[in-house]
Amino acid sequence: MKRQHFNTTFFRFLEELAKNNEREWFQRNKDRYEREVRDPLIQFVLDFGKPLRKISPSFVADPRPVGGSIFRIHRDTRFSKDKRPYKTHAGVQFRHARAKDVHTPGFYVHLEPKNVFVGVGIWRPDTAAQLSIRKAIVEDPARWKKILRAKSFRDRLELSGEQLKGPPRGFDPEDPHIEDLKRKDFIAVAKFPQREACAPGFLAEVAFTFRTASPFVHFLTDALDLEW
Repeated sequence: MKRQHFNTTFFRFLEELAKNNEREWFQRNKDRYEREVRDPLIQFVLDFGKPLRKISPSFVADPRPVGGSIFRIHRDTRFSKDKRPYKTHAGVQFRHARAKDVHTPGFYVHLEPKNVFVGVGIWRPDTAAQLSIRKAIVEDPARWKKILRAKSFRDRLELSGEQLKGPPRGFDPEDPHIEDLKRKDFIAVAKFPQREACAPGFLAEVAFTFRTASPFVHFLTDALDLEW
């Protein structure tokens, strides 16, 4: 029997948090947050461990509410003009076992009222990682092209993220994959209706999407000399 992990209560709390994004309100509703948002996320990560291992044993489903796969609800406001203390979405990232932070190949789930999506790949890789991925595309363009042109990939995901305005230094501006070489982020995204996130089969749909995208993530791990 398929488990339902998220429901309208989950998203309603996030909606209320968006309207009351202050510490006093959150502290009064902390028990609700833990019961209605954090605990369902923990269960989702726990249940995702088995399908994730079938995709790749090198990625980790860590159910710890702090330091694991679940992003903390608190915003880092140190260098931001926006001083609202809390995120108004929930996020889960299944990172590579050798990851040190979010800037590494992984599988991501974003749960926000009226904005549910999953992402795969690497967001904001450092300069060395960017260079390694770009070189991998140039050195094996046939593999890169096959991944992106696969019908299963195109039907379910689309590339996203920021790009350079011009070609990166050291790369041929006439390269047939120049638009991909200009990418700052190497990520692909699939969107879901909120009602689907509240359905018992959501975990299976996410797992299917991640499996579909696995050749893309596999390419990135190879480019960075990480185990698949």
